[in-house]
Amino acid sequence: MKLLASAVSLLAAVISAVQAVSVSGPRLLAVLDDLADKEAYSTFLGDLESRGFSLTYETAKSSSVSLFRLGERAYDHVIFFPTKAKGLGPNLTPQLLVQFLNSEGNILVALSSNNAASSSIVSLLSELDISLPTDRTGLVVDHFNYDTTAAADLHDVLLLPVPAAREGVKSLFDTEASASGEQLLAFPHTTGHTLGDSPFLAPIVSAPRTAYSYNPKEQADAVAGGADGDLFASGAQLKLVSGLQARNSARFVLLGSAELLSNTWFDAKVQLPAAGAKAVTTYNREFARRLTGWTFQETGVVRVNWIEHHLNEKGASNESNPEIYRVKNDVTYTVSLSEHSWDKWTPFVVPAGDELQLEFSMLSPFHRLPLKAVPAQSTDDAEVYTSSFMLPDQHGIFNFLIDYKRPFLTFLDEKITVSVRHMAHDEWPRSYVISGAWPWITGIGATVTGWLAFCALWMYSKPTGQVAASKKTQ
Repeated sequence: MKLLASAVSLLAAVISAVQAVSVSGPRLLAVLDDLADKEAYSTFLGDLESRGFSLTYETAKSSSVSLFRLGERAYDHVIFFPTKAKGLGPNLTPQLLVQFLNSEGNILVALSSNNAASSSIVSLLSELDISLPTDRTGLVVDHFNYDTTAAADLHDVLLLPVPAAREGVKSLFDTEASASGEQLLAFPHTTGHTLGDSPFLAPIVSAPRTAYSYNPKEQADAVAGGADGDLFASGAQLKLVSGLQARNSARFVLLGSAELLSNTWFDAKVQLPAAGAKAVTTYNREFARRLTGWTFQETGVVRVNWIEHHLNEKGASNESNPEIYRVKNDVTYTVSLSEHSWDKWTPFVVPAGDELQLEFSMLSPFHRLPLKAVPAQSTDDAEVYTSSFMLPDQHGIFNFLIDYKRPFLTFLDEKITVSVRHMAHDEWPRSYVISGAWPWITGIGATVTGWLAFCALWMYSKPTGQVAASKKTQ
């Protein structure tokens, strides 16, 4: 087993050297309204190239853009920047975008309240259970958490703290930055959205409770005595950044403010309206790095290196991964896990407050047990988890199952099927060595003795003589 683990580690090291950028691959397509627009995001795009991504720039209406070539993905990741076009063209339809996700491609969509989202993007979001305002340009404002240095009268540049880590959930951001509260995220001209009930959706940044979304045109009409301005959503209902991880672990992120990625706001000085607040540099650049790192599978990717299960009994053979066990066997299950962190594989550590579990099930679980880390068996790039238990007193076909699905981590669904047989004739414990069995043994002996005595009396008893004469009938 150690030789196999060494071979797997060596193979993983070779793969890591080849794919040092992302587990999915380095090919990235950036879709812009105009190719000249990339100058406004040059710092952000340069950071992606410095991390090893190979960028291709296309416009939404370009005839040469295609997500697939000869039935395979032409790109590993796609970024959609805001566009003035109502549609994205025949090569970027919602059906093709869904097919791209089903092919394990990753997508980042950046919106802006200055441009209405295209019909293709709206249809894609609808497929993913994400809703936009009816006008597709709902502006999010906050009269308490805004930047006083930029258009202070509009209050449309939201300033938010770095999202704090949640118990049991992997944090995408720097916990020290969120704990200090000295760094702020700037969200200029943000389009808010709401999430449905899909279990694959997870909010990354929610709006403050004092924020709300509205259409400025509708508000102007309402002031003039025209149409009523209906509120789309407010407070924590509004999401500014959300992520989705599909069943195949493909990732999709919706960013409400494309301006957050622009050069202007990467190193801008911002200031809250609170008395005594000081100007600070935005956290936007680091936020963009960590957000794209997760979206493009540079982080949060969990890999199973190897799995072993075997008997844990004295005198038992040391066979690894047998196909058959016996009821009431003591068994040990061990799994080695790694997590991809930017450019290397590291030991996977379960987030604080969470637990990795093993199920031993037939149709339903007979055991659901925690898998505990074994530091003595861990390596520089893998963490080993194990659990020992007794098999149930039930023969049949069972599964060793790990079903670990958590936000911001690739899903683990590992199943190994084994047979559990009943005891053989010579494996049952002898009843004569159990003192409590003597009353039953005595009863069995008395029954057998009585039956034999009855048979003997029946067989050797002489029959009685017949009546010599019968009574005459009258």
